[in-house]
Amino acid sequence: VGGKMLSNSIIAILVGIVGIFIYLTFRFEFAFAVGAIVALTHDVIIAVGACALADKEIGMILVGAFLTIAGYSVNDTIVIFDRVRENLRTQKGDLSDILNFAISSTLSRTIITSGVTSLAVFAMYIFGGKPMADFSFAMLIGMVVGTYSTIFVASPVVLWWATKRKLNLRKQILDADAQRLEALSSMEREAPQKPENPAKA
Repeated sequence: VGGKMLSNSIIAILVGIVGIFIYLTFRFEFAFAVGAIVALTHDVIIAVGACALADKEIGMILVGAFLTIAGYSVNDTIVIFDRVRENLRTQKGDLSDILNFAISSTLSRTIITSGVTSLAVFAMYIFGGKPMADFSFAMLIGMVVGTYSTIFVASPVVLWWATKRKLNLRKQILDADAQRLEALSSMEREAPQKPENPAKA
C-alpha cells in the first residue's frame, strides 16, 4: 500500500508540474516557462527534503501541500513575469535591467503577501492538530523557499536561457502582440454585422 501511494503521489506531482509547464508555455514565452518550472521544481524538492529531515510521514496530506506549494510558487513568479513582459513592451534596456526593475517594483508586494499568508499558516500549525500541522509545516517551508526562488532562481534562469539561446524576448513579445491584434482584427472583419433596426414610421 505504501509503495502504491508513493507512486501515485509522484505521478500526481509530475502531472501537476507538466500541466503548469504547458499553461506557462501558452501564457508566456518559452524562456519564462523554463524559469518558472525550474523554480517550482526547486521549491517542491526543498519542501520534500525538509519533511523527510523532520521525519514527516509522506501521505496524501503532504502531497496536497506539495501541490499547493507548486501553485503558490507559480503565482508569485507570474506576478514578476507579468511585470517583466510589460516593461519589455514599454521600456528600453537589457533584459537583466528589466528583470531587476521588475523584481524591485514587486518586492514589497511579495514580502507582504508571503508574510500575511505565513501568519495564517502558522496559526494552522499551532492549533490545527497533527494532520494540519504536517500540512502547515510543509507550506511554511515552501512559502519561504518560494519567495526567494522567484527572485534568485526563476529570473536568473530566464536570463541564462535567453542569453544561451540568443533570444530577443522583447521582439518575441511584440511579435506575439501583433499576431493577437491581427487575429482579433480578422475575427471582427469576419463577424456578421448586426442588422440595423428599421426606422419607426
